[in-house]
Amino acid sequence: MADIQTSSADKKDKEYFTGTPQEAPGFFLKGAHQYDWGLKNRLSRVFNPKTGRTVMLAFDHGYFQGPTTGLERVDQTILPLEPYADCLMLTRGIQRSVVPASTTKAIALRASGGTSMVSPMEEWEGEIDGKKAKLGRPGFEPLSNESTALSIEEAIRLNASVLAVQVFIGSAYERQTLKNLTDLVDGASRYGIGVMGVTAVGRAMARTPQYFRLATRIMAELGANVVKCYYTDTEFDTVTSCCPVPIVIAGGKKLPELEALEMCSNAIQQGASGVDMGRNIFQSDAPIAMMQAVRAVVHENLSAAAGYQMYQDLKASLKA
Repeated sequence: MADIQTSSADKKDKEYFTGTPQEAPGFFLKGAHQYDWGLKNRLSRVFNPKTGRTVMLAFDHGYFQGPTTGLERVDQTILPLEPYADCLMLTRGIQRSVVPASTTKAIALRASGGTSMVSPMEEWEGEIDGKKAKLGRPGFEPLSNESTALSIEEAIRLNASVLAVQVFIGSAYERQTLKNLTDLVDGASRYGIGVMGVTAVGRAMARTPQYFRLATRIMAELGANVVKCYYTDTEFDTVTSCCPVPIVIAGGKKLPELEALEMCSNAIQQGASGVDMGRNIFQSDAPIAMMQAVRAVVHENLSAAAGYQMYQDLKASLKA
């Protein structure tokens, strides 16, 4: 059986070469130097060629959560943030109904779905109309039971640069979600569209470096051009080092602004190629200020402390 963890002393220690960047001859983005021109061009819209990094604004939560806090009116809360993002991660419904066709931002289009947070198969704490509630019935994993949710023709019509597909490694529906990924890679690669594998973590899955090394590597091996996962407080550099394509981190649950900026800074310093943040921006007390602070940390290597000061100054100026 393949070795998926370092355990006994008789095994050779693993070597992640965390201090040696992976070369990308002739192109700025990790793992992308042998792609066709069209795919390179689309990835150059997502990732800033000057820094090799991206600030993605995620607001696709409504595909299973409905109008969650901060996304009740996307036109009022998200569109003011659009100028400061490199890429918009969203659903096709919101893209068509709310986002102006004049935008020049890259589009990361949600391409998987299938169940909602009120599925009757699992009991968990959720949010409806801004209030926490116990939902469903225990013992199952409905959120992992996803399928592809749009065609490649639709992605072309919407001018997507990247298609985002949720993958649940270790879940009851792992095989199905990996099949969703490979089907999208097969279809999207014909037209030079990228695919981003999104590491989904259920309640029973540990958010550990070992798990994320496994999940991100599997998605990259199966053809994902970009991988999204959560940041870990330890050994995150081993996660980014052994994944041969760029990793962007998920923002996750809402954190205090300084903690969110520290997470961004630490991830970037440990090899992440950007962030894909949602709640930590649009649920902030000052979303525009937070968006600009995150951008400075990612693209200008601003420290978390300096980024937080920038956030406070901008917040004060916007209120003045």
